[in-house]
Amino acid sequence: MSAPHAHAGSGEPSPGVLDLVGIGFGPANLALAIAVAEHNAASAAHDGLRSAFIERQDRFSWHPGMLLEGATMQVSFLKDLVTQRNPSSPYSFLHYLREHGRLADFINQKTFFPTRVEFHDYLRWCAEDFTAQTVYGTEVTGIRPVPGPPGDGPVDVLEVACGPTREAGPDRARPLRTRNVMLGTGLRPRLPEGIGAGARIWHNSELLHRTRALTGPLRHRRFAVVGAGQSAAEVVGHLHRAFPGAQVCAVFTRYGYSPADDSPFANRIFDPEAVDAFFGAPEEVKRGLLDYHGNTNYSVVDGELIEQLYRTVYQEKVTGTERLRILNASELTGVSEQPDGVRATVRSLLTGATEPLLCDAVVYATGYRAADPRELLGGLGDECLTDGQGRLRIGRDHRIATTSRVRAGIYVQGAATEHSHGITSSLLSTLAVRSGEIRDSLLLHGAERAVRADRAPDGPPPEPAAVLPAGHRS
Repeated sequence: MSAPHAHAGSGEPSPGVLDLVGIGFGPANLALAIAVAEHNAASAAHDGLRSAFIERQDRFSWHPGMLLEGATMQVSFLKDLVTQRNPSSPYSFLHYLREHGRLADFINQKTFFPTRVEFHDYLRWCAEDFTAQTVYGTEVTGIRPVPGPPGDGPVDVLEVACGPTREAGPDRARPLRTRNVMLGTGLRPRLPEGIGAGARIWHNSELLHRTRALTGPLRHRRFAVVGAGQSAAEVVGHLHRAFPGAQVCAVFTRYGYSPADDSPFANRIFDPEAVDAFFGAPEEVKRGLLDYHGNTNYSVVDGELIEQLYRTVYQEKVTGTERLRILNASELTGVSEQPDGVRATVRSLLTGATEPLLCDAVVYATGYRAADPRELLGGLGDECLTDGQGRLRIGRDHRIATTSRVRAGIYVQGAATEHSHGITSSLLSTLAVRSGEIRDSLLLHGAERAVRADRAPDGPPPEPAAVLPAGHRS
C-alpha cells in the first residue's frame, strides 16, 4: 500500500477550485473516485484531478435496510468497481478477499455471486480510502454559477452549496467550488399514490431498521408484503424466517412471481459494448429494447428463490400450518394505520371478493424512482438542453448538454440516464468501464480549458495548493 498521492488541479491555478465535486457517494461515485485516484497515481502532480464528494449519510452505506442474511448478489463479483476496466487494480473484489484472508475459501464455494453483506463490506473497504475526500452527513442544497462577468458571461466554475451537517460540524458545510459536478444521488423509494410511510407502513428499503425496532410479542402475528419483484420475494422470505410465529401474506397483482431472464444472450444487454449500441440506436429501438429486456431486471425474481418459496408453501400445506400465504392476482384497496398495527383490505382481481387483514406491519416493495438532476441545479436547469420528450440530453460521456454559456461540466450517473444509456444505468454492471469513460472526459475538457486559457495542457504547473488524498491503494 503506497502513501496517499498528492495532486493539484488542472486548468486555472486556483487552490480554491476543484476539478470535480461528486454529489452522493454510492457505488457509482465510488467507482469514479477510484478511476480518478488510479489516474493520479500514474500522472505528474500537475496533471492530476482534485476531487471531493458529498454524501448525505453519516458513513458509506449501500441499501443497509436490505442486507438480509443469506441474500446474494444478482451480478458476478467480476462486475465489481474496477475489474472490467483494470483487472490488476488493488480495488478489485479479489484483492479485497486476499486482504481479508478469504480468497481460497471464496473460491471453494464455486460461485460467482457473493452475499450482499460481503459485497457491501467490499464497497465499504474501498470507500475507506477516500474518507479525506468525502464530506459525510452533509446535504447539498443547490448548485449555482460562481459570480463572474456581468450579463450572460461564460460559466466556468460552479459552487455547490451545502446544508448544515449532522455530525461533522458547520465548518464542513461550507460551499465547494468546482469546474465539474457529478450528480450521483441514486434512487428514491417509491410508494403507491396515496400511501404514506408510517410507524407500521414501510418501504422495503427500511426493512431491517424497522423490524429491529419491533420489541415484545406481535399483536396480530401477521405481515403483508406488497410487490412481485426480487426485493418483495426476499422480504417475504426474511419475515417468514425472522418471525416464526407470524403469518406472512404476499400480495401482488400477477398470478405468480416471474423468473428473471439471466440467460447468457440476454445478459449481453449488461455488457459495456451494449451501452455504445444502445446510445446510438433510434429512439423507437431504444424503447423496444427496454421493453423486451425489462425481465432481466424489473419486477422479476431469481428462479432459485421462487422455488424456495414454493417449497415452503407446499410443505406448510402438508403440515397444516400455512404461515406463508400467496395472495396472487390481488391488490390492497385500503390501508389504515392503527396504534398497534395496520388494518388492510385485500381484493381479488379475479372474483372481486375482499378480505380484511389485521397486520403488525405492511411492507411495500414497490421499487424506486430516479431523482430529477435538475432539482439541485436551480437556474442552471434552464441552461440544460432537453429532447422532444423533455428529457435531459446526455452525451455518451454522461455529460449533460448545455447552452454554450455553461462551460463547466455537469455530469450525471444513474437511472436518470436510462433513456440514453440503457438498462445498466442504475446497476453495477458497467460501473468499472463507465467511471473510466467519465474520468477521461474530465481530462479532455480540462485540456480544452487550458487551451482556452492560452496555456498548453503540459505547460508549467500551477502554484502548490492544498491537496486531497487520492486513494491509498493506488
